[in-house]
Amino acid sequence: MLEIRRLRKTFGSVIAADDIDLSVASGEALGIIGPNGAGKTTLFNLIAGGLKPDGGEIRLNGRDITAKKPHQRCIAGIGRAYQIPRPFENLTVFENLLVGAAYGGGLRERDAVAPCAEILDRLHLTVRANTPAGALTLLERKRLEMARALATRPHLLLLDEIAGGLTEGECLELIETIRRVHEAGTTIIWIEHIVHALLAVVGRLSALNFGAKIAEGDPHQVMASAQVRQIYLGLPA
Repeated sequence: MLEIRRLRKTFGSVIAADDIDLSVASGEALGIIGPNGAGKTTLFNLIAGGLKPDGGEIRLNGRDITAKKPHQRCIAGIGRAYQIPRPFENLTVFENLLVGAAYGGGLRERDAVAPCAEILDRLHLTVRANTPAGALTLLERKRLEMARALATRPHLLLLDEIAGGLTEGECLELIETIRRVHEAGTTIIWIEHIVHALLAVVGRLSALNFGAKIAEGDPHQVMASAQVRQIYLGLPA
């Protein structure tokens, strides 16, 4: 589904993406870890179109999207949920989804009602459908952030540290929500510092450091590697 070849991005002398190769198959859940400054969010910004690469290529479902603008990539099938939720706070939960379905998913309002209602049900937000988004709890706002992204009908969902700031109990609830979304067929790339959350969902793990991919493969094997233990966890090699 997603193919990245020799992706490169620099900010002055800082290399944020160092000739990264990455591929994600349809239906897969890929996790990405790395210390602060490793280039994780830069990678997402390059995939979603918020940044232009200095080199390399990004392909989605066989189409070159390297030069596409963010809204074009959204329409092409890339949805993103941010660490800090960004809903339209004065709109209701349901209205937030309708906006995503209309402007990201290309649906007319009457055609968007049923799929948006299904998303609300799947993410346990139906009882809050008519609540202004600004009145939600943090966990509910995180769910709404995912729901808004899903309303755009993405082929690929980018989750950017979405578990950040939650209690352990809330995190476990969110893990179950993400697992259900993935099991329903959504392809996911998930950046997260809460490793046990990633390990509960993803089938493959990539580790970044200083913009370069340093390890990739089975999540438990990656976490057990000496290089990852030393760089990411600060443990002896």
